Amino acid sequence: MTTQGKAIAVRHERIDEASAGQRIDNFLLRLAKGVPKSHVYRILRGGEVRVNGRRVQPTYRLALGDEVRVPPLRLAEPTRSAPAPAGKPLPVVFEDDALLVVDKPSGKAVHGGSGVSYGVIEQLRTQRPELRMLELAHRLDRETSGLLIVAKKRSALTALHDMMREGQVEKRYLTLVPGRWMNPMQHVKAPLLKYLTPEGERRVRVSDEGKPAHSIVRLVQRWADYSLLEVELKTGRTHQIRVHLTHLGFPLCGDDKYGDFALNKRLEGEGLRRMFLHAASLRFHHPLTGELLAFEAALPDDLRGFVALLDTKEGKSRG
Repeated sequence: MTTQGKAIAVRHERIDEASAGQRIDNFLLRLAKGVPKSHVYRILRGGEVRVNGRRVQPTYRLALGDEVRVPPLRLAEPTRSAPAPAGKPLPVVFEDDALLVVDKPSGKAVHGGSGVSYGVIEQLRTQRPELRMLELAHRLDRETSGLLIVAKKRSALTALHDMMREGQVEKRYLTLVPGRWMNPMQHVKAPLLKYLTPEGERRVRVSDEGKPAHSIVRLVQRWADYSLLEVELKTGRTHQIRVHLTHLGFPLCGDDKYGDFALNKRLEGEGLRRMFLHAASLRFHHPLTGELLAFEAALPDDLRGFVALLDTKEGKSRG
């Protein structure tokens, strides 16, 4: 496979905080967009790439201050694509030199792909071109609103991923389900398995063959026919809240994948036009300083308005 376009001369890259901790192969793939992966690995194996004058394996993790020699590469001609529209600035809840936390609106994907040309991360990169690195520390479904962490340094991103794997980032969500949830607090431990539908869509189900998944569900408010729940994630599996609650007979209101479709249609007519799921709070120690951080995001107007409608229509029940 050959690439067309402009060749670049030998270059030397000094590794800064944004790239420190990244594998050399991933660093080169990002640096040389348009160059086939096979070629990048060929120049690594052949010793054409040097770090501080020495050959390195593709798995080598770059350190702050490393000098990387990159041989001449022929880059593909860039394709002309429209930049991500700036749009309405995303609400920033917190920002320092290592990370930022945004309050993502519903309906916006966290990144482009799967039929979406751009998302939160592309919008942030457009709005903040001076930042050398912006990477998602975790993800939210497109219809889910609320708190999302974005790393501005590779070291912060790596540390956040480790913290999430070890359950050191407390994430709590608010959701509305049909029916009367009775337990003040309930631990849900049911393994989750990813699979594809015959149409090729990604889904998740409870299965003994799946990965361990643990949610803690707390009752916040109850009406005659609905319950508002807070769900704390002890693991971060795909669609975990949606599948755990559906498995227990309490599908999320407005969920178009696992929900009650007839109910969703009726709720849409009553004003709930999307899935009722909101990332309401985060609590974790700063990945670099160790400072305890805690953030909350209030229910957005559409969800808060539907809760107010329930209060008016059905009245609260404490029984």
